[in-house]
Formats: sequence, C-alpha cells, structure tokens
Amino acid sequence: MNKFPQLKDGARVAFQGAPGAFSEEAAIRLLGPGIVTVPRATFELLFSAIDEGAADALLAPLENSLAGSVVRVYDLLLESSLTIVAETILPIEHQLIGCPGATLAGIRAVASHPMALAQCERFFAAHPEFKRVPAEDTAASVREALERGDKSCAGIASRRAAERYGGVILAEAIQDNAENFTRFVLLVPAKEGQRLEVPGADKMSIVMRLAHKPGALVAALVAFARHGVNLQKIESRPIHGRPWEYQFFMEVEAQEPARLEAALAEVRGVTQEARVLGHYRAGHAEGQAAQQ
Repeated sequence: MNKFPQLKDGARVAFQGAPGAFSEEAAIRLLGPGIVTVPRATFELLFSAIDEGAADALLAPLENSLAGSVVRVYDLLLESSLTIVAETILPIEHQLIGCPGATLAGIRAVASHPMALAQCERFFAAHPEFKRVPAEDTAASVREALERGDKSCAGIASRRAAERYGGVILAEAIQDNAENFTRFVLLVPAKEGQRLEVPGADKMSIVMRLAHKPGALVAALVAFARHGVNLQKIESRPIHGRPWEYQFFMEVEAQEPARLEAALAEVRGVTQEARVLGHYRAGHAEGQAAQQ
C-alpha cells in the first residue's frame, strides 16, 4: 500500500460485481489483502462510490485482451475527476461451478456474464444440452445458483467465487483461449488540474478533443512522434451532445519526462483539449516483466 501514498492501510477499494468477482481478485493482487473491498452492482454505482463516502479508491476494468475495450468505463472515467495511479493485468480463467453434490452430467443450465459465456464457446459446443443464462456478473451467477440449491444449475466464474460461496468446481479452465487477460486501473480522487506523482511512472493515459477540421488528428500524432514518445494505443469515442465529433483516448510510453512534457505542450497547441487521465507504472501479464 505504501506504493500509493493516496491510500492508507485498510483503504476501501470499490469494484464492480459481487464478492468473488475477477475485479475483486485484481484489487487484492495489486494492493494486498489488507484492503477492504467494496462491491458495487453497476459501473455507474462504482464510479459514485467515492463521492458517496463508500470507498477511498476504485478498481475498474479498461480492456480485455479478447473482447476489447470496456467502453462504459471509458465514458465514466471521462465524466469523473478521478485519476489513474496504477494498472494491473489479471489472467482470466473460467471455472464451471455448481452446488455441493452436483455433477457435470446433471447440469442443464449455466449462468454467467454474457462476455464470460462467449469466451467458453468450445465448452458449450461439447455440451449442447446446457442452456446459457445471461447474468449481471460472474460471481453473482454462482452466488444465485448456490442460494437456489438447484444441482442442475451452475455458474461460470473465478476460483475465488467458488471458494467465497462454497461451490464445487465441476470443470476447470473452460475458456477458449489461454491468452485471456483483463487490464484494470486503480482510480483515486484528484483536485482539478492536479497530476499525482507515482514513483517509476512509465505510462500515461490521455484524452484529446480535436479541432473539427482536416488534419487535426495527424497534427496531434506528429507531435508525439517528433519528441520520441511511443504511442501504444489510440481509440475514438463520440463526444456526447456533439454529433459526429470525437475524442481520442491514447496511451503512450512516458519514460522520459522531458520528452513527454514537450510533446504534451505541442499537442495542447493543436487540440481543443488534451487532458491527462493518469501517469502510472505499466502492468504486465504473467510471463512478462514483473509488474512491481
């Protein structure tokens, strides 16, 4: 926790989903078991947790390696005054979890978040008798199955969810692709215009609003290239209330502060707005460089 001076020991960290969700596991991996995790049912409730006094920080998923960006989180991040101070990348391994005494042969319905169901196509192809049931989140599907006590129903969720609710793992690692990772970011409050300093920060998230004229995007991108700043990701999102105008979310490598600041100064001169969403240490999936 001392890596994040904005958070004290025992900090309350909100996440979207029920206890046992992948997001809760990611928060504990990043910050350690000393935090207090705070489940929130929706992304909207997640992003209101700090203002309501329910949490000191929140952990939100930005992107899955197979499904792509979580666009609702990007929209809520832009609407908020929160800033990114860390990221962590969690391997996603899906388990089929049922009630004690249940068997794989006896299962008839399987519930989970639609994304989790879609990531287990080969498993469902091998079991065409299973009915897929969409649910709000993975861990809640397990909790609800166990609360009903119906041995013909199961959920797809994490191993942590099975332990949390006393479920039985009926089939392990049923996801189609082993290279399944979700990237989460840790968000904390910041005063307007304040950039929180994170030791060893080497990555920056930025959102740009461009002038509505030809060449506006090229002019902004050339500024980063001119100063040797590596662009890792760029994604457009509509600007609400301004049809056919877009803002661009960008992630850049930011290991040399002087180069980065020079690039940002130039970008601000050719855009309507360039806002830094966070300057933090890049996370790494297992098998890559150590995250911390």
